[in-house]
Amino acid sequence: MNIELIKLIPWIPLLGAVLCGICCMKPAWRKAAGPISVLSIFIPFLITCGVYSAASSLVGDDKVQTVYQWIGVGQFQVNMAYFVDPLTMVMLFVVTGIGSLIATYAMGYMKGERGYARFFMGVSLFIFAMTTLVMADNLVLLYLGWEGVGLCSYLLIGYYYEKPEAVAAAKKAFIVNRIGDLGFALGIFLTYMTYDSVSLSEVTTQAKIALANGIDPTSADLWIPFLLMLGAFGKSAQIPLYVWLPDAMAGPTPVSALVHAATMVTAGVYMIARLIPVFQLSPYALPTVATIGGVTALFAGTIALCQYDLKKVFAYSTVSQLGYMFLGVGALSTFGGIFHLFTHAFFKALLFLTAGSVMHALAGQLDLRAMSGLRKKMPVTCWLMFAGCLALAGFPFTAGFFSKDTILAEAMVRGTGEHGSTLFFWLALMGLLTAFLTAFYTFRLWFRVFMGPEHFEMGDDHGHAPEGDDDAHGDDHGHAHEPHEMPWWPMNIPLAILAAGALFAGLFFGGWMDHNIEHSTANPTAVLNVQADTQTAPAYDIITVSSQADTHATDTHAPAVSDHADTTQAGHGTDHEAHRAHGIHVMMMWVSSFIAIFGIALAGYFHWQNRPLTDKIAAKFGMVVEVLYNKYYVDEFYDLTIVKPLRGLGHLFYLFDQFVINGLVMTVGHLPRLAGWAVRPTQSGKIQGYGLGMVLGVAIAALLVFKWAF
Repeated sequence: MNIELIKLIPWIPLLGAVLCGICCMKPAWRKAAGPISVLSIFIPFLITCGVYSAASSLVGDDKVQTVYQWIGVGQFQVNMAYFVDPLTMVMLFVVTGIGSLIATYAMGYMKGERGYARFFMGVSLFIFAMTTLVMADNLVLLYLGWEGVGLCSYLLIGYYYEKPEAVAAAKKAFIVNRIGDLGFALGIFLTYMTYDSVSLSEVTTQAKIALANGIDPTSADLWIPFLLMLGAFGKSAQIPLYVWLPDAMAGPTPVSALVHAATMVTAGVYMIARLIPVFQLSPYALPTVATIGGVTALFAGTIALCQYDLKKVFAYSTVSQLGYMFLGVGALSTFGGIFHLFTHAFFKALLFLTAGSVMHALAGQLDLRAMSGLRKKMPVTCWLMFAGCLALAGFPFTAGFFSKDTILAEAMVRGTGEHGSTLFFWLALMGLLTAFLTAFYTFRLWFRVFMGPEHFEMGDDHGHAPEGDDDAHGDDHGHAHEPHEMPWWPMNIPLAILAAGALFAGLFFGGWMDHNIEHSTANPTAVLNVQADTQTAPAYDIITVSSQADTHATDTHAPAVSDHADTTQAGHGTDHEAHRAHGIHVMMMWVSSFIAIFGIALAGYFHWQNRPLTDKIAAKFGMVVEVLYNKYYVDEFYDLTIVKPLRGLGHLFYLFDQFVINGLVMTVGHLPRLAGWAVRPTQSGKIQGYGLGMVLGVAIAALLVFKWAF
């Protein structure tokens, strides 16, 4: 297939969004919006599959596919151009492949909604923005996609605009993301000032050259990664900017799966992986990324333990798993981070959508305390969610097992050995503890919903039955009086595909992922004998910066790293490191397998076999449960220290505006009126009054003349 077709990938969803917008104009056209949106996402997926082989073999200038010159101001030239390398293709597979499955499911889930066409217009527009982000050749175009997904997130979270909680969640997501985006914008400005370019390949190539030559970083090199990572923390919901994502569950469930599990929230991880050499220039940047990731993973995992909202358990799980991805890239295992991004897209989309099926079957009910023993009512959904739970828990040989263990093993490799860092050692232990909590709270949910005595309470959501469910025995609103299974088309077939990915993607795509990351700019640049304790990559991540470096706008080639070290010693060191790393990987597989199985077994005992004991323990540690249930009161703390003071300051500005600014304007406006009021009596219309005025005027003029004359 012609590689030129890759230029069409972002624009097909945009065309789909326009057509869905047209479908909003007439009720008879609205049903066409779903198929249009699905096709506008699936066709780019087919193009991605068709051009993959050709795109993976591109080198040098051929990696840049220019559409047209976008911005040209003096020497500042930015093209509407796409950078095509293996990492780009991996991200396109995730965005278009998972996106098309979620959109297909949504055709059934959103059937009968008044804003059906509006919803699919937002979905297609989101895919346009996300594909633009991952394909961008330069930081300016990447920022356009970055802001685009933020806008679409706002629109989709606030889809139920008649509900105050949905509106509040949409505004919260938009405002919190603006904080991170401000840092990201400043980072782009500083990048251009430092590197005289915003091209991703040029910037990363210059950073690799500086690393290979052991050039001391400038103050700008130290600041750029921290400004960029602020944007990543906002978009990917990391401490302290994670608070928007759990509230975003107020949107429709397919939105939770698409925007807040599989694609948008991974944009920050992708950006850091793409610019990993820039982050390596600062000795503190990647350790900071790893620390924030590890702390966020554990922090969100503890909150998920005590949530009763079905979707919010998975929401905090998403925050936690994103923390794993940041830990991976921070530990210089971009393969681990991107691999977990890839596998997480399968099982977390599956979990959100199966949660949506439960919610749909129970008329909007989300409280775990209001449901139990649904496996007989919803057997297909039960076992589909089971597959996703196994992958999330890291059960041996599932997708999550391979990707999560890669991250934990690499953190342990960085935390041990001759140049090991104590920080990474403790982060690896935190990751193991988080893995145990993940297995426990994941199966706490599954055992509560599907096992045990049959019990359910219907919600109060008066929507419509899914497509193909017309013969269900339902109420006047289309909901069944009892929980019922979802139709295979268009809802359960996409879930079955996602379940297959959740179980087998790690087993079959691990080597493929490793190959793709190795041949992309996301592969960390190893620096021998230069800041070895913070900059040296794992043995199998070591590459040299040579004339094969990914670049399209410079002929400058960095000398090979091997020129700066004795090759014999480096060879022995590499063999030793590879052997040590392999041993740690094997050990981590056994440890994490035990942790996952133990966590699942413990959840089965407390939340299936002996629920009364669980309630007694929860009552005994009521204060701890209360703190976790209320999410450590972080939202209340932000409200007290940030929101209310800013509102108070805003009220003061309002009073200042009303009484000072408006008062001054009103005073100036009233002065002519006062002057007119003062002279109004002289304009009475009586002749004697005018005569008196003339006499007085002549007298005053005469006095002035005599005064000046004498």
